[in-house]
Amino acid sequence: MTEFEKSIGYCFKNKKLIERALTHSSYANERGRKDNERLEFLGDSVLGLITAEYLYMRLPESHEGSLTKLRASLVCEQSLFEIAKKISLPDFILLGNGEEYTGGRQRPSVVSDAFEAVLAAIYLDAGFESAKKWLLALMQDAFSDALSGNRNRDYKTELQELIQSRHSGKLSYRVSAEHGPDHRKRFEIEVLLDRTVIGKAEGASKKEAEQSAARMAIETL
Repeated sequence: MTEFEKSIGYCFKNKKLIERALTHSSYANERGRKDNERLEFLGDSVLGLITAEYLYMRLPESHEGSLTKLRASLVCEQSLFEIAKKISLPDFILLGNGEEYTGGRQRPSVVSDAFEAVLAAIYLDAGFESAKKWLLALMQDAFSDALSGNRNRDYKTELQELIQSRHSGKLSYRVSAEHGPDHRKRFEIEVLLDRTVIGKAEGASKKEAEQSAARMAIETL
C-alpha cells in the first residue's frame, strides 16, 4: 500500500488511477502526460449526488432552496480544501515547476479539484457505494455543521460584529489575485484589520472568497 493510499484510507485495485487523479495540468504539460481534469469533472458529479442524497434523507422537511444552499456550502472550494488537508492530499499532488513555486500546493482550487479527482478514481475503482462510504466518513464534521445550521452563517457580519465589540479597528476586503480563464475565474481575497491581513481565502466568486476569508479571520482572532 502506498503512502498516499495510507493517507486517504483506501487501497486501489487499479494503481494507474492514483497517478492520474494526482496529476495537475501543469505537471502533465511538462511531461507529456494526461492530467486529472476528466476525473475532476466526474468527481464533481459524484460529490454532488452523494451530498444531495445525504441532505435529502437527513432533512425531510427542508425545501429545495435550503437544500441547495447547504449543498453549495459543503462542496465549495474552501470546504473541500479543508477536508483534503485532513488526509494530507496537498502533499501528494503532482505539480509543474511554475505551479509549485507560486504556491499551488496550498491553492484551494488546485487541491479541491484533486480531491474531486480522487473521489472519481475511487468511484471508478470500486463503485458508487465505496466512494460514498469514503466521502461520508471524511465529511462527517462538515455534515454535522450543516445539520446544526453552521453552514449558513454570514461570516462577514459575524466578523464585523466581533471587531465592533472590541473597538479594535476598521475592516476592509481587497482582491489580492485573480487567476484562471474568464469562464473559470478564481479570486483571492484578503481581509484587513486596518492595514494588517487577518484572513485570506480563494473562491469562484468574490462573495464566496470574502465569506471564506472572514471565516479564517474569525478563527485567527
